[in-house]
Amino acid sequence: MEDYRGAPLEDLVRTCAASTEADAWDEFVRRIQPVIATTVIRTARSWTELSRALIDDLVQETYLKLCAEQCRLLRDFRKQHEGSFLGFLKVVTANVVRDHFKAAVAVKRGSGVVGASLSEPGTEEPHSEKNSGPEHAVLISQIHEWLCRNTDNDRDRLVFWLYYRGGLTARDIASVPGIALSTKGVESVLWRLTSGLRTLLVRPATSSSGVAHEGFLSE
Repeated sequence: MEDYRGAPLEDLVRTCAASTEADAWDEFVRRIQPVIATTVIRTARSWTELSRALIDDLVQETYLKLCAEQCRLLRDFRKQHEGSFLGFLKVVTANVVRDHFKAAVAVKRGSGVVGASLSEPGTEEPHSEKNSGPEHAVLISQIHEWLCRNTDNDRDRLVFWLYYRGGLTARDIASVPGIALSTKGVESVLWRLTSGLRTLLVRPATSSSGVAHEGFLSE
């Protein structure tokens, strides 16, 4: 078992980008967690009053961004100078926070929702996030709010987003350190959350802002 405690951070980035080695990921998360949390707090302060739950959600969204598309951001990172990854990490985190609040503002303005598909896990390829723009941001924000209201399990929300936004398969997710689920267990979580969302949004409904959830699910 390799000891990663003395490894340079940039070496840990390369290791984690290329593998699911649990010891490497544990050390990587231990080192970057304070940087992510501090950046979340500093950036989010200008948008709203902070709560522990909100900070945790934004930290989780940042990890999701780092893990998306088989850790593409980690794989694409190139060291420019000593400590450059921490600077890169702060930029990624700040952008995640800003995107989160911009989407929330769009929801309040009643921008509407475009059609989307939540297929049953295992029936097709996982959904990597390819859409962009304010309408897609509204859709993602509404799903995020539903998940926060209907599950207090951070792991289950992370599983959902790794599948539907990160593009990971159930098997990939089961191998992520800290998930602690089998492939079948991941599929069970996805099925439960997806079924809840489909049941809630397949019928016409009006949000508190007056925006109808029409066409959320494609046939």
